Amino acid sequence: MSGLLDFQLTGWSLPYPELRLDIYYPDALLITVVQDQLNTHRAASLYKAFEPAEARRIIERLEFCYTPKHGSWLNMAEIELSILSRQCLDRRIPDFATLQKEVAAWEAKRNQKQTWIDWRFTTADARIKLHRLYPSI
Repeated sequence: MSGLLDFQLTGWSLPYPELRLDIYYPDALLITVVQDQLNTHRAASLYKAFEPAEARRIIERLEFCYTPKHGSWLNMAEIELSILSRQCLDRRIPDFATLQKEVAAWEAKRNQKQTWIDWRFTTADARIKLHRLYPSI
């Protein structure tokens, strides 16, 4: 069993009661945490927020996956996931079947409204900002 955590925090640098794995995911053996490459988003930062034994216990239940460093499309994905979180996942959902049903209903409604993100970061902008990543022609 795994869970999806949404940390609405600034890094890991505070002793946050929001990280209640034992309450929200008591039966989960491993919880996958997907996050960006911010330097405070490292397992070692948990040692700043918790006593060493507790930090180690938490780390053993977490699997960290980091998003690519140079992927502006991720900002769009993060925006959409944030909207999903606020509009659909802002309450306790009792089981996985209900979660699937709720997310499917939210997705259908969102698609029916034909919403979009007005993304303004163009290829030309990328070539300027990320010039060291593009080959010279």
